[in-house]
Amino acid sequence: MNAPHSKRPSTAPRKTSPWTAATASTIGSVLEYYDFFVYGPMAALVFGAVFFPSGDPGLASVLSLSTFAVGFVARPLGGIVIGHLGDRVGRKKMLLFTFFLTGLVTVGIGFLPTYAQVGVWAPIMLVSLRFLQGIGLGGEWGGAALLAVEHAPEAKRGFFGSLVQAGAPIGVILSSGVVAILTGTLSRADLLAWGWRIPFLLSVVLVIFGLILRLKITETPDFEKTVAVPAAKEKLPLIVALRRYPKQILAMIGVHVSDTTLGFMQGVFIIGFATTTLGISPTVALMANIASSITNLIITPISGIISDRFGPRRVLVTATAALALWAFPMFWLMETKSVLALFLVMSANGLIVGMLFSQQATLFAAVLDPKVRYTGMSIGFQVATVIGGGFGPLIAQALQNNAGGATWSISGYLMLVALIALGCALYLTSRKTRLANVSQPSPESVAASQL
Repeated sequence: MNAPHSKRPSTAPRKTSPWTAATASTIGSVLEYYDFFVYGPMAALVFGAVFFPSGDPGLASVLSLSTFAVGFVARPLGGIVIGHLGDRVGRKKMLLFTFFLTGLVTVGIGFLPTYAQVGVWAPIMLVSLRFLQGIGLGGEWGGAALLAVEHAPEAKRGFFGSLVQAGAPIGVILSSGVVAILTGTLSRADLLAWGWRIPFLLSVVLVIFGLILRLKITETPDFEKTVAVPAAKEKLPLIVALRRYPKQILAMIGVHVSDTTLGFMQGVFIIGFATTTLGISPTVALMANIASSITNLIITPISGIISDRFGPRRVLVTATAALALWAFPMFWLMETKSVLALFLVMSANGLIVGMLFSQQATLFAAVLDPKVRYTGMSIGFQVATVIGGGFGPLIAQALQNNAGGATWSISGYLMLVALIALGCALYLTSRKTRLANVSQPSPESVAASQL
């Protein structure tokens, strides 16, 4: 006979620790920003000569950079489609899909044949892969943010949400380091012949590590509670999110545009401004950008801890006010043509971007019903990325051109972005936007489940 108190194997589902969930989420952010800051320089330096006809170098460069824009166009579509599925079938399944898709495409770019080998099929394949990459990245952030936030203890959601955002500066540091090594050690001929493939192939390390981590995680508690009553799930999360939370989604766009505008403007326009207009060495400018990312990496989790203690409103108000006040002095300092001033500017930018970005995973999740949370967050985040990241550097360049090379109009634009973000942050952190972590099913859903 069995002893009356003999233990039986537990059938309770294994729970994922907050640290495991945050690590699995952060690796996606690292891959996303690693890809961006590898693809951008390669598109500018290499892809025009590798994937397009050599008859018109200027046209080839324009076409090459246009492939970079394709990824931005695809991101909102990816956010909508994958966000919808994430709210229907779960965060984990879609995060495995997005990471596998993004990683496979990134590595695939490293294996592409060149224009000299297959002709016009080379740019067609490049654009196709870049579009698929944008789809995957469009659905990645929302799910990764929710994986970390929804697995975190309520009192520490600000901190664990900020860890996902910390993946961005890590990705920038890794990509900048790889590009700096390649451009510093390889000749132009070797870079065009085979060197450009290395950073894309190296991403396989991040992909394998990330997939191993994500296979170990369990579904988030918030999503499990929403599917406890099957009839409570929304059939069309996109429609429901846009109908019930239009103001929240617009406010998310307003907040996220601030850090994407400053961050992408720095990564594209300011580096070019420092090298071409101010005459600073590209290597020095790249090192200053790495210093900015290090500052960003340090301040991001600190801001998350402060948010858990005092709330996200204080962090965001401080950061948006700092951006508005910093918009003019930033260019005044750079125009001294001092290397020390450039490092100071870049580091200050990293500080502001880190504070702004650190709050978004936790705050955006807090103002949306879990049943449409993946969809709503993805729409707000990705639309803002297109506006700030895709158009921000172009707007800055156009403003400078129209001002005869002066930078005051760019500063005015940044100040306007900061003030809009401030108003949106105040709205998102107001009491009327706060929701319970898990919504109660509607009376209609309850009635349907009882039939």
